[in-house]
Amino acid sequence: MMAVVSLPRTRSSDRPARPSASPSRPPRSFRFRPWNLGRWLTWGGFALVLLLAPLLWRSSFALTMLSQMGIAIIVCLSYNLLLGQGGMLSFGHAVYSGLGAYAAIHTLNQVGAGTLALPVSLVPLVGGLGGLACAALFGLASTRKSGTTFAMITLGLGELVWSMSLMLPEFFGGEGGISSNRVVGAPVLGITFGPQIQLYYLIALYCFVCTALMFAFTRTPLGRMLNAVRDNAERVEFVGYSARHIRWLAFMVAGFFAGVGGGLGALNFEIVTAEVVSAHRSGAYLLFVFLGGATFFFGPILGAVLMVIALVLLSEWTRAWLLYLGLVFMFMVTSAPGGLASLIMMNLRVAAFGRLRPLRAAWIGLAGTALAALAGLAGLAAMIEMLYHRQLDAAMGSELRFLGLTLDSASPDAWTGAVLVLLTGAGLFELARRQFRRQWDETQEAIEKDIRRRETAT
Repeated sequence: MMAVVSLPRTRSSDRPARPSASPSRPPRSFRFRPWNLGRWLTWGGFALVLLLAPLLWRSSFALTMLSQMGIAIIVCLSYNLLLGQGGMLSFGHAVYSGLGAYAAIHTLNQVGAGTLALPVSLVPLVGGLGGLACAALFGLASTRKSGTTFAMITLGLGELVWSMSLMLPEFFGGEGGISSNRVVGAPVLGITFGPQIQLYYLIALYCFVCTALMFAFTRTPLGRMLNAVRDNAERVEFVGYSARHIRWLAFMVAGFFAGVGGGLGALNFEIVTAEVVSAHRSGAYLLFVFLGGATFFFGPILGAVLMVIALVLLSEWTRAWLLYLGLVFMFMVTSAPGGLASLIMMNLRVAAFGRLRPLRAAWIGLAGTALAALAGLAGLAAMIEMLYHRQLDAAMGSELRFLGLTLDSASPDAWTGAVLVLLTGAGLFELARRQFRRQWDETQEAIEKDIRRRETAT
């Protein structure tokens, strides 16, 4: 028979006491988080570029260009909060930057009249509040829907505001707009914002701060939920969030920063006209944000720089600049739908996997034919300029100056030479492009194999 041995029960008082942490004195723990060196270098480089840019380009025209680029960066990034972060295609974003500009110009006039005590440096914030108020009002109607319906509502609201700008001259100033003077009030530390360099550094400060705040917004829970609404709004509703409220909040944030950009534009130009709320301005924001790369945060920065170059420089060089812009847009849509930012990130991805060296020869070959490609583009541009000259400037004769050459638009030799240059350059570039494409596809396949190998290893 088996003997059953019963062990004595241990009382709770006899058990050794477990060490417990006092609620008033939590256990000490030390965690070391290394600095994100890449992020510090990126933001430090961005601040350094804003600080040193006017020292490299000192002419008044260059300062005006740089000021417009800073303003465009703020507005394009605000638009990308809707398009890139939230998937909301808006055709009326100029409404919020434009109405912010009107709010800022009226505030500046009141400061000049002595009825409002406000520093000139804070006037752009008034424009931001104006854009925020308009976005809160119009967003109630537009963010109830998504997709194509949302786009059509924003287009209708944009046309509504633009028509009101001609019907209410008391606020919008009619066709002449509203002008003002930014040199008002007592100077602060000798700063009057009269010289363009002083205004540029104010725009640069707002540009850096607004860029940092919008980047921080994309890292907040609201910014992450906005990405979720973009990807799958139905799942967001399933987990208990309102997709409409998220879109509305993001719409207001984008309207605020767009209004800040509009207020800076009012200070820069000292005049606001109905053009700032037009569909043309909204289309420019959409076009250049797409060209820069709406899927990446820094893409709209590239697009803003391109926008100022196209609207200011290219329009001064030729009257066919809209045609060139359309051709560039078509080329980017077919060749790089992700914009310039996607091209940069794709090559960084290749470099991260150590596959950039095998593409070195292909890159050299592609760069070697770049001169031929530029010559081909020059041939195409020569034909466009001769066509425009024959249609618009026929009374001034058949000759025109193009890239330092004299072309005769009535001579068959000029047309034949332009066609030959175009075909030769395009043919050489196409051969190099096909070779590069073949090696690029092989590199991408090797990267995918590396990714699958790492996933199976883990």
